[in-house]
Amino acid sequence: MPEVDWAALRREAVTAMRTAYAPYSGFPVGVAGLVDDGRVVSGCNVENAAYGVGLCAECGMVSQLHRTGGGRLVAVACVNRDGAALMPCGRCRQLLWENGGPDCLLDTPEGALPMREVLPQAFGADDLHPA
Repeated sequence: MPEVDWAALRREAVTAMRTAYAPYSGFPVGVAGLVDDGRVVSGCNVENAAYGVGLCAECGMVSQLHRTGGGRLVAVACVNRDGAALMPCGRCRQLLWENGGPDCLLDTPEGALPMREVLPQAFGADDLHPA
């Protein structure tokens, strides 16, 4: 697993946040993730006048992950407009679980935590297989 440079991940997340499209909420969000092969992928939120079809920053990051070769997320930093750690919403925690798994680290307001603590008893691909 690559060494996690949390400061660099937060800087990349801030850079992504600055490109967010948030004219309705005024709440720009940026995220950056370290991939198991050492790449860093990022994303920003993109709002829409039809509120329910906006995209969270994590959606953009996961899209970039797959567009640039796939792999597994090993560490993720999500920030608000001030660059402070921001907890992903429930939908996005599920995205992080799917693309990083239980050991993926998330930079939270309480420090780095593995996804198994951020999303306990998570639903995943193994739940889709018949018993």
